[in-house]
Amino acid sequence: MNVGDALPPLEIPITRTLIVAGAIASRDYQDVHHDASLAREKGSPDIFMNILTTNGLVGRYVTDHLGPRAVLRAVSIRLGAPNYPGDTMTLTGTVTALDGETAEIRIVGANGIGHHVTGTVTVALPGSAPASRGGGA
Repeated sequence: MNVGDALPPLEIPITRTLIVAGAIASRDYQDVHHDASLAREKGSPDIFMNILTTNGLVGRYVTDHLGPRAVLRAVSIRLGAPNYPGDTMTLTGTVTALDGETAEIRIVGANGIGHHVTGTVTVALPGSAPASRGGGA
């Protein structure tokens, strides 16, 4: 892994089920995450994904790429354009810093209306986690 390396993109279909399940799993019972009528009353065209679900998807993106030995040390994200049902969010990442066994990765998650999430993930790479992907003991 080198500074400037890009992680492969990950496309995530934004379904009603994903939005509602993520809200329930994170105990976020705000009506804008599960009730389309109430979301519209509040000015949104539909329900939308909560930040905790987005945070989990960002973490999954990084650890899926770096392997099971990678440990998230910090996730710092900011939301932008909402994720609505029927859209697709594409996560991309770029290695911006390396310090020993620690990497910083810049994350962008874009959907059809713009950047849904931007931020950085700091991850510890114990031993040779990236080199051991794809087989080994």
